Amino acid sequence: MDKRNLVMFPGTEAVKGGAGSIRARVTERLGQLSFLQRPIHFLAAKKWMILLTFMGFLLGRAMILGELSPFAVAYFAVIAFMRRDYLLPVGVAIVAGSLFASFPVAWMVPAEILIFYFMMRGLETYERAELSYAPLMVFVSTFFVNLFSVLIGPSITWYSMMMLTLNAVLSFVLTLVFIQAIPVLTLRKKSYVLRNEEILCIIILLASVMTGAVGWTVQSLSVEHVLSRYLILLFALVGGAPLGASVGVVTGLILSLANISAFSQMSLLAFSGMLAGMLKEGKKGGVSLGMLLGATILSIYFSNPGEVMISTWETCAAIVLFLITPKSVMQAIGKYVPGTQDHTRSQHEYAKRVRDLTADRVTQFSKVFRQLSQSFGQTSGVMQPPGRQTEEMNHFMNAVAEGSCATCYKRNQCWDMKFYQTYKYMTDMMTSIEENPELEAKDLPPEWSRICAKKEEVLGILKQQYHLYQHDMQWKRQIYDSRHLVAEQLSGVSQVMEDLAREIKRESQTMHIQEEQIREALQQLGLSIQGIDIISLDSGQVEIEIIHAYTRGYDECRKIIGPLLSDIIGEHIAVMEETLTHPRDGLATVRFGSAKTFEIMTGVAAAAKGGDILSGDSFSTVELGNGTFAVALSDGMGNGERARLESSSALNILEQLLQSGMDEKLAIKSVNSILMLRSPDEIYATVDMALIDQYTAQTTFMKIGSTPSFIKRGNDVIPVSASNLPIGIIQDIEVDLVSLQLQAGDVLIMMTDGIYDAPGYAVNKELWMKRLIQEVSSEDPQEIADCLLEKVIRYQQNQIHDDMTVVVGRVDHFHPEWSNVHVPGFARMERPRTVS
Repeated sequence: MDKRNLVMFPGTEAVKGGAGSIRARVTERLGQLSFLQRPIHFLAAKKWMILLTFMGFLLGRAMILGELSPFAVAYFAVIAFMRRDYLLPVGVAIVAGSLFASFPVAWMVPAEILIFYFMMRGLETYERAELSYAPLMVFVSTFFVNLFSVLIGPSITWYSMMMLTLNAVLSFVLTLVFIQAIPVLTLRKKSYVLRNEEILCIIILLASVMTGAVGWTVQSLSVEHVLSRYLILLFALVGGAPLGASVGVVTGLILSLANISAFSQMSLLAFSGMLAGMLKEGKKGGVSLGMLLGATILSIYFSNPGEVMISTWETCAAIVLFLITPKSVMQAIGKYVPGTQDHTRSQHEYAKRVRDLTADRVTQFSKVFRQLSQSFGQTSGVMQPPGRQTEEMNHFMNAVAEGSCATCYKRNQCWDMKFYQTYKYMTDMMTSIEENPELEAKDLPPEWSRICAKKEEVLGILKQQYHLYQHDMQWKRQIYDSRHLVAEQLSGVSQVMEDLAREIKRESQTMHIQEEQIREALQQLGLSIQGIDIISLDSGQVEIEIIHAYTRGYDECRKIIGPLLSDIIGEHIAVMEETLTHPRDGLATVRFGSAKTFEIMTGVAAAAKGGDILSGDSFSTVELGNGTFAVALSDGMGNGERARLESSSALNILEQLLQSGMDEKLAIKSVNSILMLRSPDEIYATVDMALIDQYTAQTTFMKIGSTPSFIKRGNDVIPVSASNLPIGIIQDIEVDLVSLQLQAGDVLIMMTDGIYDAPGYAVNKELWMKRLIQEVSSEDPQEIADCLLEKVIRYQQNQIHDDMTVVVGRVDHFHPEWSNVHVPGFARMERPRTVS
C-alpha cells in the first residue's frame, strides 16, 4: 500500500485512500456552500487550530522580567503530546512570535523547540515517548540552551547561572500547568467536574497568553490591560466574587512579572474582580458597573490624572467586548465552574446519560435472563415428568428376554407364537410388583405357572429392574425439579432487573426548576443548603436528598425542612435517613421521603409445646420497601429445633425474595422448590403472610397450608382463609392470594394451628375463635395477643399440646409530629409527569 494514500487522525486508524476520498468529500461539501459561507465554514471547522496557533504566537513573544521566556517550549511540548495534528502550525506560530521578542529569545526559542523535538523522536524510537516525560524533557532542553547562551556570552556570573536555572524550572512548572489546562480548552476533557487546581491552571494559561500582548497599544490603550479586565469580567459573572478576585490576583501577578512598572495592576485587578463578582446578580450590567467602579477607584489612588483617564477607557473597552460576548460563551465557561447553574445542569445531564446507559444495560441483561429462563423452560417441558412409559416397559421386557428367557426351551413359543399373551402377562406382573414390591412367586396368578416355566427367575429379574427403575426415576425427578427451579429463578431475576431498569429511567428525569424552588424556600428561612437532588416526585414515592450544614443539638430536618417540603409538595414528607458525609465541614446528607398514610402497630405472644423454650413456630414483622409492611407467620413440621429451622428458613428466604422485588407467587414457588431440593427428608412448613400497603392499606394475604386469619373491625370479625398444602411437599404448589382493603382501626390476627385447633374437632373452630376475639376489649396489639394466648391455654386446662403463636397488627392513620411550614410567596410545586 502506498503510504501517500494514508491519512492519520489522532485517536483513529489509518484510512485507506484517505487523502483522495476526504478531499473529494470536502470539495463536494464546499461546492454546496455559497461564496460568503465558505470562509465561515472553514473557520468553524478549524477554530481550535486557529485558537491554539494564535495562543502559540503570543506565548512565543511572552517574557518575564524582560529576559526569561519559559512559556514557548512548555506550550510546544504539551501540543506535541496532546494535539499532534496541530504541531506544525503551532510550532511555526511560536517561532514567529519569538522573532518579535528581544534578541536572545529569537534564536533560543527555536533551539529549545528543536532539541525537544529530537528528544521526543528519540524516545518514540524506543516506544517510551509518554506525556509524563514532557516536563523533564522541557527542563533539559531549556537548561542546556540557556547554558550555551551563557557560555558564549561575555562572562559567566552567579546571577546569569541563577536566571538560567530559574528559566528551566519555570518551564518545568508551566508544562505541568499546561497539561491540565489544554485539554479543557480543546474539549478533550469529557467530564465537567474540575478541581480548583485545574481552574487555576486555566487562569494561568490565559494570563500567560495575555503576557504576549505586553507592549501592544491601540490609540494609547494597552491591549493586555483590556484583555485582562475582559477576562475578569467573564469569570466574575460566572463564578462571583471569589473567582473574580482569584482571576484578578493571578492575572495581575503574571502581568506585573512581565512588566515591573505595572505592579499596581495586581491589586487593581483583584479589587475590581471582587467588586464585579459581588454585583453578579445584576447580570452583565451589574458586573460591568462593579469593574468600572473598582478600576476607577484604585486608578485614582495609584496614578496621575492622565493615567486615570487611560485606565478608565481601557475598562470601558473591556466592558464593550464583554457586553457583545454571546451568552453561549458564558454557559460554556459556567459548565466548568462548580456552584453555577450551568455546571449543575451539565452534571445533571451527565448523570442522566449515565443512568440511561445503565438502564439500557440492565434491560439487556434482563432480556438475557429471560431468554435463559425460556430455554430452561423448554428443556424442562421436553423432558416428561417421570412415570410409566412405553420405552421403560420395553426395557423390562428386553431384560427378561435376555435373562431367563434366553436359555428357556419355550422361548420361541412364548415370544413368537404367543407374543401378545406374553406381553400382557409381563405387564400384569409389573403392575403387581409396583403395587407390592415384596411380591413372592406364590402370589402370582395360577395361569402364569401354566404359561411360564421359569416364573421365579422372571419375577426376580423384574423386581431387580424395578428397583433400578425407582432409583433412576428419583434422579430424573430431581433433575426435572432442578431445571424447573432454575427456569423460575431466572424468570424472577429477569423481572427484578426489568423493574430496576424502569426505576432507573424514572429517576433520570431532570427537575432543576423544582430543586431551585426548594433551595430558595430553604434559604429564605435562613438554612445553609449545599446541594439538593430530587430523585422522585411521584405521589407516595417522593425521594429527595439534601446536603445541609447541620448544628449539633438542633433538629432542623424533622422540625423545619420536612414540614416545609410537605407544604410545597402537597403530601406529608418525613426524614428517612440522615448521615454525616463530611463531619469536619459540618455537612450532613439527609434523605426525605413520602410519609406513610398508615402505620402498623404489632404484638406477638408465643408458647412452646409442653412449656419448652424452643418453639417450632417463627414470626416476622418487617418493612419490605416501597411502603410495604409484612406480617408473617410460619409453622414448621413437628416441634423443637428442627421445626423452627424449617419455618425460619422459609420466612427468611421469602422476605429476601420479596424485598428484591420478585412477584409474590413466584417467590412462594421458589421457596417451595428450595425446601424440596435441599433435603431428601420429608420436610414442610406453613406460611401465613400479610403484605400491607402503608399508603392505601390494601392488603394481600398469602396463605400456604396455614390456618385462617381474622380481621376485627369494631364488633365484627372477618375470617380470611385459603385451602392449599404447605410448602415443601409437592412441586406444583397452588398459591392463593387474597386481597382485602383494610381500614384505620382494623386489627389483624394471625395464628398457628396450636391455637386454632385448641377446641378440638367437636367444636366449630371458626365460630369459637370469632367469639374468643370478640370477648377481648383491648385495642393494644400486644394486650390482644397476650389475652388470646392466655384464654387458649386456660381452655386447655393449662396444658400446651402444640406450639402456639399469635401475631396481632393494628392499622392506624399516620399523624405527623410537626405541622406544615408555609413560606409566603411559594406556591405548591408542579410535579413532572411520570415516565412510563
